[in-house]
Amino acid sequence: MTRVYFVRHAEPNYSNHDDRNRELTERGMRDRSLVTEFLLDKNVDAVISSPYRRAVDTIEEFARLRGLAVELMEDFRERRVDSCWIEDFTAFSRRQWNDFSYRLSDGECLEEVQKRNISALNRVLERYPGKVIAIAGHGTAICTVMNYFDSSFGYSEFERIKKLMPWIVEFEFDEKHLFLSMREHGLEV
Repeated sequence: MTRVYFVRHAEPNYSNHDDRNRELTERGMRDRSLVTEFLLDKNVDAVISSPYRRAVDTIEEFARLRGLAVELMEDFRERRVDSCWIEDFTAFSRRQWNDFSYRLSDGECLEEVQKRNISALNRVLERYPGKVIAIAGHGTAICTVMNYFDSSFGYSEFERIKKLMPWIVEFEFDEKHLFLSMREHGLEV
């Protein structure tokens, strides 16, 4: 069996509009210890992360303590919303979850994000069969993976987790990489 822990990053500094380089807040830096504590006894064999700073910053403390390198995978990045800041993110998200093909002119639709993340996940499963993997990523990207395996996971479920940072979802796959189960782990902040 292969176990994958998708770790949503801790609280980011939303005043930094540079999505790729958005750092964690002071609270986020403290809360990443919740991720470290949760993962320490999970016998993690590999640590992978979105290249975005907030994801790397969330998982690097754990990786360092375990003596593991953080492998960056571009395809686990968050979706590109647009080339400008979106003020009404709630309305935009609702529309995307209601229409997986909806996108702004310079952004990605959820269908593209889901395909990219599932493709990356399949590469990880091929590379680490029977292992335990921690993957640091982003709320929307992780939720599209959840939707792929459980189509009932939609906007209301996304809305429920929107403020949960950090947050962990555990997936289990059999030796043929067939999906077995998925469960969420809330972290006490």
